[in-house]
Amino acid sequence: MGYSGEGRKIKNHLPTVPLISLLTTEARAPEHANLDQYPTEALVRAFAQDQARAAEAVLAVAAHIAPAVDAAAERLERGGRLIYVGAGTSGRLGLLDAVELNPTFSWPQARVYALLAGGPEALFQAVEGAEDNAAAGAQDLIELGVNDNDVVIVLAASGATPFALGALRAAREAGALTIAFANNPAAPLTAAAEIGITLDTGAEVIAGSTRLKAGTAQKIALNTLSSAIMVRLNKVHGNLMVDVRASNAKLRKRAVSLTMHAAHCDEARAVHALDACAFRVKTAIVMIECNLDAAHADALLASVHGSVRKAVAAA
Repeated sequence: MGYSGEGRKIKNHLPTVPLISLLTTEARAPEHANLDQYPTEALVRAFAQDQARAAEAVLAVAAHIAPAVDAAAERLERGGRLIYVGAGTSGRLGLLDAVELNPTFSWPQARVYALLAGGPEALFQAVEGAEDNAAAGAQDLIELGVNDNDVVIVLAASGATPFALGALRAAREAGALTIAFANNPAAPLTAAAEIGITLDTGAEVIAGSTRLKAGTAQKIALNTLSSAIMVRLNKVHGNLMVDVRASNAKLRKRAVSLTMHAAHCDEARAVHALDACAFRVKTAIVMIECNLDAAHADALLASVHGSVRKAVAAA
């Protein structure tokens, strides 16, 4: 998995940025006008209660996220990559989702990237002016050699961040599937994407601090989108995380438990099968359920695109 964000010189097409007064994420929440005078418990409750609205914003657009899942899964089945793009909080959230795909679903690291405005140093501190450079966003995307099998997920709370818009436009020109998340209605970013999704979280408890529920809504939306894609790509059996990469002691224990649940066997048999297949849970399940060795279980899984359910049915 790679990440970058330091663009080179190309023609800079800046978007029309909405006046800040028109952005709901920048509005002042009148019910919290005296926030600095709240007792501490009331202050904590105000933040926690407002965060709950993030989940509501994602639920409200479930019907729009679903087509993004199906369209993305189709591209990825053809060998495409997932590429996340964003600046500031949005970029860091994209990077987090990207990093978690390999240990959770064994998604190949070579098939996921995260582009962050300002590059790696922007993980820890703001890089002055990086998000305002549309040319950098476009060039960073171009340097990945994006093609029509790839899925580019672009995030911006305002929906008008030049870096994000530059990357999105370059992705569309390359024929990639573009999915955009923004927190303001009628944002340039969602209008320019093939699939644009508005997470309408409204005003923040602290006016303009989109690291609050706007960021939380983006995190929920990304979790939902990427996890649903992985389900569609047969990375999940029932509701079990059967394509987990058992890279440490905790995950090896989890692999044993998953195998026991899915194959309805005792611990000894699960461990025996896992030892024989380098702790690949899907392979171990098919070995046990179909009484096969690891090589034949792998071949059977490959013939049904990695679906444990179809492999067991076909045996």
